[in-house]
Amino acid sequence: MAKARTAYVCSQCGSEHSKWQGQCADCGAWNTLGAFVVEPAQTPVARRGSYAGAAAGAPRITPLASVAQTQEARTSIGIGELDRVLGGGLVEGSVVLVGGDPGIGKSTLLLQMLGALGTRLSSLYVSGEESLAQVAARAQRLGLALDPLRGLAETCIEHILEHAAAERPRVLVVDSIQTIWTELLTAAPGSVSQVRESAAKLTRYAKETGTGVFLVGHVTKEGGIAGPRVLEHMVDAVLYFEGEAGSRFRVLRAFKNRFGAVNELGVFAMSDKGLREVPNPSAIFLSAHSGPTPGSAVMVTREGTRPLLVEVQALVDASPLANPRRVALGLEQNRLAMLLAVLHRHGGAAVYDQDVFVNVVGGIRVQETAADLPVLLAVLSSFRNRALPDKTIAFGEVGLSGEIRPVPNGEERLKEAATHGFLRAIVPRANAPKKGRVGDLEIIAVDRLGDALAAAG
Repeated sequence: MAKARTAYVCSQCGSEHSKWQGQCADCGAWNTLGAFVVEPAQTPVARRGSYAGAAAGAPRITPLASVAQTQEARTSIGIGELDRVLGGGLVEGSVVLVGGDPGIGKSTLLLQMLGALGTRLSSLYVSGEESLAQVAARAQRLGLALDPLRGLAETCIEHILEHAAAERPRVLVVDSIQTIWTELLTAAPGSVSQVRESAAKLTRYAKETGTGVFLVGHVTKEGGIAGPRVLEHMVDAVLYFEGEAGSRFRVLRAFKNRFGAVNELGVFAMSDKGLREVPNPSAIFLSAHSGPTPGSAVMVTREGTRPLLVEVQALVDASPLANPRRVALGLEQNRLAMLLAVLHRHGGAAVYDQDVFVNVVGGIRVQETAADLPVLLAVLSSFRNRALPDKTIAFGEVGLSGEIRPVPNGEERLKEAATHGFLRAIVPRANAPKKGRVGDLEIIAVDRLGDALAAAG
């Protein structure tokens, strides 16, 4: 029988190496290789004259036409924002990885989820970091009914699966995957090999039994989920909790979802009774100014299937430094530098000797190019100390030649702005509605950056 061998797996890209080295040859990351014990196969995969997988009960080739009409069975959790991020509810047999900074509310949300499911779906909460007394105390603080909740304080994956096989829960929560270990490996819990093997066993259990599995994942100092990067490829959905320090608002974002839209957003507010849904998230991303304020512009961004009104603030001030600062919070900093160059070349505003600070209100991170135009309007407004007209929104991508390019779902963005009482919209010409008006909006369609700056006053 072949002996077990040791491979070294990169925690960033998941690539495998035969020996340890300081730098991963595939992704270039330093000090990311960890030992992983590769066990030999216990049974032969082939037999003489026949294939071992042809035994009764083994998977068979099936025409896709015969399974195309079947839809995945979903169960509404009862927490609207979480259902939205998951794509409409919990899918049987799905594996969801939830990551976020310590104390941001991962365990609280999952415990509230089990409380919302109640007796509709049997559940099991596996705690690898806290005692069951701590979990029960948190459930009491949240005001949850304790009768339908079942807990297990265990870190060995074999024991967890034994209890799960006996209890047969429909929803299994493991908090956290970095504390789980398997008896087959000698590495310490939290290592690359332990996390990878434990997650593989839980994924296999979920697919075989139809149990919905939620895994809590620690994050590194860079903000990514700790452990091998291949862990994110093994699960069906990856959800990240985001939020600014000191803010009570939390944003749950889907970075991967095989059963729903990617980048879908759920907004929560932390209270003494746990996380509460925010039914109108646009309200928290808009500052309550008494009137028009220089350096402020409102845009309509789109997160998943939801349009959101977001305020972009800019501060432009004379710089005492030889290299003026360019600081972007909630936006990509390199794109800000590019937009300032376009503003100088095609907008006639030279800010090369000014410090420029740009911030997205509410701690949300805007990752689409629709923010280009409102960012430039906010920067120019602060630079000239002249506020934009009241009740004005803008969106559009700005090209290097100064053209204003369209963005997806323009009409839905305009409808969201009209719903919140906005009166003027500066948009790319291709996004202007072809027929009729959108509420009381005065739509100003522009082709060039100069036209947009003139329309903004």
